[in-house]
Amino acid sequence: MKLVVGLGNPGLKYQKTRHNIGFMVIDEVLRVTGEQAKFDSKFNAEVAILNMNGKKVCFAKPSTFMNLSGEAISKIMKYYDIAIEDLLVIVDDVNLDTGKLRLRETGGHGGHNGLRNIIGLIHTEDFKRVRIGIDNNPVMPLDQYVLGQFTQDQLSILHKAILQSTEIIDLFIKDVSYKDIMTKYNTQT
Repeated sequence: MKLVVGLGNPGLKYQKTRHNIGFMVIDEVLRVTGEQAKFDSKFNAEVAILNMNGKKVCFAKPSTFMNLSGEAISKIMKYYDIAIEDLLVIVDDVNLDTGKLRLRETGGHGGHNGLRNIIGLIHTEDFKRVRIGIDNNPVMPLDQYVLGQFTQDQLSILHKAILQSTEIIDLFIKDVSYKDIMTKYNTQT
């Protein structure tokens, strides 16, 4: 089984905030498939188990709030015995321009508390991730910025990044080499 996790914060208050771009990608996959994620208390996450390309895939949106995302991920991985190479995390990145994608197979948390928590609870930095740029505003405190709403201009730019992220998920599920996926999507402008 594969596990694709979008990071974000639960609740309507955070729905279209910059920190929730991971949730937005999962929502797009589910919209296209006509499926819905349902809250599962044993994981403290919204999950949807789908059969795609002949494989079972768990799509998850942790309900633990961003800084505790690893709790839900570690529970899902343990319950379904999911190997680390079958984990893909979709996350926002303030160090990238809005809509810019950066794919990695390993790496640190880069100051992102959600990634920090995941790394601490699954005891490795070696998991695949798609970082989606949300830009930054140096005159605004970081927590206010990431919890703020996207502008209409940013949303139109991000639409392309969300669609590209769903393509990346599809290739990941099809077991295309992640190095090949990185080569294709890291070089796009």
